[in-house]
Amino acid sequence: MVALSEGVLKRAGQARFGTRQFYWLLIMPAAALMVGLYFYPLFKVLIISVSEPQPGFGNYEKLISSESVHQTLIVTLRICVITTSVTLLLGYIVSYAMVQAPMAWLRWLMFFVLLPLWISVLVRAFSWITLLRSNGLVNDALLGWGLVDSPLSLMRNEFGVSVGMIHYMLPFAVLPLYANMRTIDLRLIAAARALGAPPWTAFRRIFLPLSMPGVVASGMLVFIFSMGFYVTPALLGGGRVFMVAEYIGIQITQTLRWGIGTMLATVLLVSILLLLLLLGRVVNLRKLFGAN
Repeated sequence: MVALSEGVLKRAGQARFGTRQFYWLLIMPAAALMVGLYFYPLFKVLIISVSEPQPGFGNYEKLISSESVHQTLIVTLRICVITTSVTLLLGYIVSYAMVQAPMAWLRWLMFFVLLPLWISVLVRAFSWITLLRSNGLVNDALLGWGLVDSPLSLMRNEFGVSVGMIHYMLPFAVLPLYANMRTIDLRLIAAARALGAPPWTAFRRIFLPLSMPGVVASGMLVFIFSMGFYVTPALLGGGRVFMVAEYIGIQITQTLRWGIGTMLATVLLVSILLLLLLLGRVVNLRKLFGAN
């Protein structure tokens, strides 16, 4: 009996070992691609940032001494904060409406939330150019209604960039917020109302605190994605508003200052990793990104 049990355990151990080998064989091609196409280029970026035009940390000193770098970082942070704040506000309203809506309306609301994700970022950017330019639909409407005497400058500034980014990022704010709000028991609100709490008090004291994990997760995701925006600021900014991603592209492709460009890319990567680490301490990232 003991020998039989030992034989079963031995065969089970061999089966587990074979299963692990099989998994490694499946993973190896993807791991090789990740190393060759992702980690190795990142390592090269890090090396170039401390070796061009000369070895040392001179490029990183530009974070303190360069006025253009300062201005780019300030503009990027300001636009990211504005985009995150407005997107969170709009996303919270839409998500709350989706939670309260009947199933027939929910399908349509989800469709309109997901629709921008199916449209190319270039198409969306050029659509906003058509709307916001001096002779675009918005200015024509304002002039026709007599609200302004001359066309407003709605493009090639931070306003136009922010509008395009808010439009792009809204689905990324709505989906985590809606996923969080779906887990809130609406009977708690009904109970508070039954005990005499006004609608605003019930919302502020019960629903809003329970939805804060979704607010934090959405805010962090929108802010992280906004930091790396390139196409929308480049088109709607019109060469007058430079965010970090576009500034990096200019340094590498136009001025050939690889050291400055790779230094900013490294700083941007480290900042995003730190924000993701902070986000991981607030919410379950595996659950947020759909993993079981």
